Amino acid sequence: MKRHPVLLAVVLALVLGCSSNAPEEQQASSPESSEPKKLKIAVIPKGTTHEFWKSIHAGAVKAGREVDAEIIWKGPQKEDDREQQIQVVQGFITSEVDGIVVAPLDSVALVKPIRDAMGAGIPVVIIDSGMDAEPGTDYVSFVATDNYQGGALGAKRLGELMGGEGKLIILRYQEGSASTDKRERGFLDTIEKEFPNIEVLSHNQYAGPTTETGMQAAQRLLSQFPDIQGYYAVNESSTFGSLRALEIDGRAGKVFFVGFDSSEKLVEGMREGKINGLTLQNPFKMGYLGVKTLVEHIQGKEVEQRIDTGVVMVTPDNMDDPEIKQVLLPDLSEYLGE
Repeated sequence: MKRHPVLLAVVLALVLGCSSNAPEEQQASSPESSEPKKLKIAVIPKGTTHEFWKSIHAGAVKAGREVDAEIIWKGPQKEDDREQQIQVVQGFITSEVDGIVVAPLDSVALVKPIRDAMGAGIPVVIIDSGMDAEPGTDYVSFVATDNYQGGALGAKRLGELMGGEGKLIILRYQEGSASTDKRERGFLDTIEKEFPNIEVLSHNQYAGPTTETGMQAAQRLLSQFPDIQGYYAVNESSTFGSLRALEIDGRAGKVFFVGFDSSEKLVEGMREGKINGLTLQNPFKMGYLGVKTLVEHIQGKEVEQRIDTGVVMVTPDNMDDPEIKQVLLPDLSEYLGE
């Protein structure tokens, strides 16, 4: 076979050229691979409309900025859409986020998808509402209010306002909601133990997920029980719905009314003498510590399995105290651009 020296020289030059270029490309890309990866943290609320969840969102954003993590905020629009929340969790498992912070809509229905996330190597921190699951195994940590204590505070405030006697009704929130279940239990236990002369006329009616459903449930209760001296509601939407029902019924300010959580409308109602007490959580702190705790776990640090974010009773007498105002109506514009 006849060989062509020129052709062989060209081929050899090309081969040597490719070999010499390869290390240069690897060296060029190596600085990028050495840069720390920005964590993607999914934060899944029970809903996205109430002020409570906006505060949690803002707290999560603040934590994300501090740890240089991307916060992906996504949840169901209505707080009774368990299936949609399950789908959101499953979607984040598929997209392989680095971690999930979630407020379970249901203490049982969300157990499997959260276990699935943990099994896929995606750590999960629970906020707001607990689950029927094992901390440290099924999830990393639970960051929330002591809701039983919150319910007990509401009972003490209402019982004292009523002078330890009379009749009251409680409007519950939604079956399967662990956080409000504990508030309701804390309230009822405390009334029974500390105010035995107060009669609870109704304790088995539910407000449902929105202000509108809460108002309708409250109207039915007020119609059924016209002779009451006290009224208790267990979250933002049921409290606002009950306030509207009391206003329509003409009994706002005439019945002692204690609620839970805060919004501009509820603060206005307290200033007008229509609300006598609001048990206040710190949702901003809850969102903040949820993300911070998750990132610390991802970084290999030891974290607590239960973190209490605190609870306080707000009344017309202390609502303008600086430390109360900061939690009662926080300025979220720095974090949510509102």
